[in-house]
Amino acid sequence: MKRTKLRALTFVALLFALVAGAVVARADDGAAKHAGHTVAGAGKTIIEGGTGGTTPLPVTTILAFHADELGGDFECLALAPKDATSGEFTSNAMYVTGKVTSVAVVGETATLRGIATVTGLGAGAGQSFIARVTSGGPGATITLEVSGLTFHEILLEGNIGIH
Repeated sequence: MKRTKLRALTFVALLFALVAGAVVARADDGAAKHAGHTVAGAGKTIIEGGTGGTTPLPVTTILAFHADELGGDFECLALAPKDATSGEFTSNAMYVTGKVTSVAVVGETATLRGIATVTGLGAGAGQSFIARVTSGGPGATITLEVSGLTFHEILLEGNIGIH
């Protein structure tokens, strides 16, 4: 009888150890899947130097993105005034809408890479893009490279978070 109880207790202990090990392994696997960085932001920016040239027009953008190691989305709508005397930003200069395929973080800067559809300036489907963003509120920076063009932007309203 004692031997039967001992075997039963040993079996229960082994079963408990196997279940506990499986639970810990599953928890570790879940932590590993979510160990990467999350980058998200939205706001209004101004492009440094506007349209460029000797008589540049100002350009503002409405920007929104979110991404992690599994991917994400990127949106950037650039608006310019119809003429040099207008302060109304109603002309759609460029629209970039895309899927983020990778995120790399170094300090307070994140680099998002992906593929976008671009309308307006630099129009085309399947355009590679790189967006480098710094964390923070107004004053944070965004550098967008797409369609062979580079835009340096300063956040006026909103926030960019790197977690």
